Order: sequence, then C-alpha cells, then structure tokens
Amino acid sequence: MAKNKTEISFEIEEDHVEWLAENTTEYGLDDESKAIRVLIDFAMEEMEAEDIFAPENMRCRHCG
Repeated sequence: MAKNKTEISFEIEEDHVEWLAENTTEYGLDDESKAIRVLIDFAMEEMEAEDIFAPENMRCRHCG
C-alpha cells in the first residue's frame, strides 16, 4: 500500500541493522523499511521531538 513513500539512503551501524532484522522477523514485518516506518511513526505520535533530540538524549553508542 504505497502512498507517498520516498526512497532515501542513510548509514547505520551493523548492530542497528541486526536489531532491525531481528525485530522485523519477530514481529512479522514485510522488511526493515517497514520497521523503520513503525519506529518513526511511534516517535512522531507518542514522543516529543524535544525529548528525542535533547542534548542529553542525542547520543551514539559508536561515537567517541
């Protein structure tokens, strides 16, 4: 059911890919793209952007 989907490209760490794949399988999602859309929809509907992107929360486990 493609509505206004746009293809994008971005980089994530290997363990992020593995986590997405595991959860895609566990929850019977079509693919990792669907898992990403679920995460983004949840963030948009249930969270405040200020909380997600606040300096104390904006971190990367892989950055120095």
